[in-house]
Amino acid sequence: MKNKVFSFFLTVFLLEGFLVSAQEQMPFGDEIHAFKKADSIQQPPTNAILFTGSSSIRLWKDLQQAFPNRIIINRGFGGSSLPEMIYYADDIIFRYNPKQVVIYCGENDIASSDTVTSEMVNRRFQKLFSMIRERQPNVPVIFVSIKPSPSRWHLRAKMIKANSLIKNFLATKKYTAYVDVWKPMLNKAGTPQEDLFIQDKLHMNAKGYAIWKRKIEPLLLN
Repeated sequence: MKNKVFSFFLTVFLLEGFLVSAQEQMPFGDEIHAFKKADSIQQPPTNAILFTGSSSIRLWKDLQQAFPNRIIINRGFGGSSLPEMIYYADDIIFRYNPKQVVIYCGENDIASSDTVTSEMVNRRFQKLFSMIRERQPNVPVIFVSIKPSPSRWHLRAKMIKANSLIKNFLATKKYTAYVDVWKPMLNKAGTPQEDLFIQDKLHMNAKGYAIWKRKIEPLLLN
C-alpha cells in the first residue's frame, strides 16, 4: 500500500515538474513564472481592473498612476500575440477574477508572418473572448485597437481591417467596448505621429500613453 501511495505522489510530482518545464519552454514562460512568484509574495488585489496583452501594456509603467482612482493589475507580457494570450489565459486573466478586462493584442500577430491575415486575428480574438465569457459571463471587456506604429506602417491595411472586424464583432456582444486609438495617433496627413513613439518607432512614449489614457478612462468601472 505504501509503495502504491509513494508511486502515486512520485507520478504527480514528475507530471507537475514536466508541466512547469513545458510552460517555461513556451515563449514568455519566464515572465509568467515571474507573475506567479510576485503573486505568491504579495497577494494580488481583489475587485481589480486587469490590463493584459503585449508589450504596449507591459511597458505602461505608470499604469496605476494613470488611473489613480481604480485598482489596476498589469499583466502585459513580452511581445505577445493572441495565441500566447490564449495559452496563458489561466495565468494572466482568470486567476485574478477581475471585474473588468482591458486587452491590447493583435499587432504582433500581423507582424509575425505574412501568412497571418486580418481574419485570422479576428478569429483568434474571438477565441480569447469566448474563453473569457465561459469563465466570467458578465465581466466587461475592453479591446484597445491596434495602434499605427511607424515601424509597421507597411502593414496598415491588415491592421485597419483587423480593427474593423473586431469592432464589428464586439458590437454584437454585451458588456464590451472598442477603443479606437488608431485615428487619434495619426497626424493631419493621415500618417502616424512619430513624436508619440520612442526611438524604435514601435513602442510609445508618455505622449502616446496620454492618448490611450484619455480614450480608455471614461470606459473604466469605478
